[in-house]
Amino acid sequence: MSLEKVVSEDKIEIIGEYKSVQVRTCTQILEDGVVLSSSYHRHVVMAGQDTSDQSAEVQAICAAVHTPEVVAAFAASQATVVAEEPPVVAEEPPVVAEEPPVVAEEPPVVAEEPPVVEGE
Repeated sequence: MSLEKVVSEDKIEIIGEYKSVQVRTCTQILEDGVVLSSSYHRHVVMAGQDTSDQSAEVQAICAAVHTPEVVAAFAASQATVVAEEPPVVAEEPPVVAEEPPVVAEEPPVVAEEPPVVEGE
């Protein structure tokens, strides 16, 4: 019985107007060559983003599709989005008058005298 973990970039896609590169990483656990488990993780590399931590294949794709024109257009689109966002105004929660808690009154404790037994 031999267990093996295999991690691979099994899907690389170029998406949208600004050529975002979407990378899907597959992690498989194999026992004697038979897949026992697999999971996926995705991440996106945007135009102009540092690719030094990416695989050589992803770096080559980004170098090909993230031309200076695409990087400039993406940067301009982000500047427009930031400029159009309305300012965030922190609203204070409404003040609610608190009512005093209702406390149930307990009846007073009356000490009972022990019964008197005659003949003692």
